[in-house]
Amino acid sequence: MDPNNDAWYAGLMQPDNPSMSCCGEADSYWADEIHFRDGKTYAVITDDRDDAKLHRRHVDSGTEVEIPSNKLKWDRSNPTGHGIVFLSSSDFVFCYVQPGGV
Repeated sequence: MDPNNDAWYAGLMQPDNPSMSCCGEADSYWADEIHFRDGKTYAVITDDRDDAKLHRRHVDSGTEVEIPSNKLKWDRSNPTGHGIVFLSSSDFVFCYVQPGGV
């Protein structure tokens, strides 16, 4: 957890529903591998941070997550240095934010 990124997390809104948050760091997983197959986008969880410290459920590193095109967020820079997927407890994708950005 990096307190310098708290405002960034708090300001992220879902690309297809701009009045709804992407959620917070407890719903975020580093997903630094991204690839495309059959016209779909997939991100691979690469997060090795301590789940307990982030107060989140565990998702195994290497888990592939399909990112719906309406959940790809391209309008905000990303100070974390990682691609990030925000997941609900039932693996619903709230947002995917690419590393770097505008």
